[in-house]
Amino acid sequence: MKIRSLLLGAAASLALGSAANATTINGWYVSLEGGANWVEDWDHTQFTTAPPGTDLASASFDTGWAVLASVGYGFGGGWRAEFEAGYRDNDIDGYTSNGVPAPGFLDGNLREASLMLNVLYDIPLTERMSFTLGAGAGGDFSQFELNGTGPTVEDDNWAFAYQGIAGLNYAIGQQTSLFLNYRYFRSTDPEYDFRPVSPGFLEGDDHVKHTATIGLRYAFGAAPAPAPMVEAPPPPPPAEPVAPREFIVFFGHNKSNLTPEALSVIKQAADAAKEFGSASIQVVGHADRSGSDSYNQKLSLRRGTAVKGALVSEGISGGAISVSGKGESDPMVPTADGVREPQNRRVHISL
Repeated sequence: MKIRSLLLGAAASLALGSAANATTINGWYVSLEGGANWVEDWDHTQFTTAPPGTDLASASFDTGWAVLASVGYGFGGGWRAEFEAGYRDNDIDGYTSNGVPAPGFLDGNLREASLMLNVLYDIPLTERMSFTLGAGAGGDFSQFELNGTGPTVEDDNWAFAYQGIAGLNYAIGQQTSLFLNYRYFRSTDPEYDFRPVSPGFLEGDDHVKHTATIGLRYAFGAAPAPAPMVEAPPPPPPAEPVAPREFIVFFGHNKSNLTPEALSVIKQAADAAKEFGSASIQVVGHADRSGSDSYNQKLSLRRGTAVKGALVSEGISGGAISVSGKGESDPMVPTADGVREPQNRRVHISL
């Protein structure tokens, strides 16, 4: 009874627990499995009516075989429920009565057919492997047969049955899994009445069986398709280099001659004009406010003319260059009249 309570408690825990893991079984599935079956010694009471008597008896069993088939439904999140039909067959290895071998015993057989409702939970271990825990309850139809020197006696019995299940699953395809299962199976309070062939009947402990099987499971609902591979968009083409639009050449106070620094800037402007194909170049001279307006106007024009000459020397067509002077009318840094400001003594080259 303790084992029964533990199994029922496990079933309740499985039914009430919550699952966070995913499962590949979503929808209907079928499975088929087969393997070995072991039956624990069956202790029972042997009643006889002619003459009246009561004997304590025990039957031991050879290793037998089992085959089981299931139809189930996966609910997602690891949970499954299934109907299971099973058949087990074990030969009787020995039979004792009151602790000694029963006289006249030759052989016997225990055959059982079961129909169970199981609740199971799959725990993912790796991408393809999972571990299963489950419990089930249902009915067990057993047939007990004894052969001796006298007539063969047999009877069948319907009993309530329950089981605990543990298994290991391995996905060999999107819809097919190979699995190993172990079942602790128990049918309760079997009774066999051999009358009128024999004046006796048997009542005893539960039939306890251990079943180890290997099987295949096929899920009709296809496993979730992997997310489609999205190709990364090609990198954008490199940005076209942007042509510099303006260069500034600075001059000394009251000077229109070109310094080495000024010639370097002019060369950069000429190279850019050649590379980017500038159709026209505007050269505009400026002066600071340290002289008169008329003088500064002429000085700014001389500075522009000097820059044009240097551009021509760098290979720029003179016809593409226009020169003008703004004197002190457009300072880069506003100042009072008469103030010398180096940043205002300049020429702008615009492509």
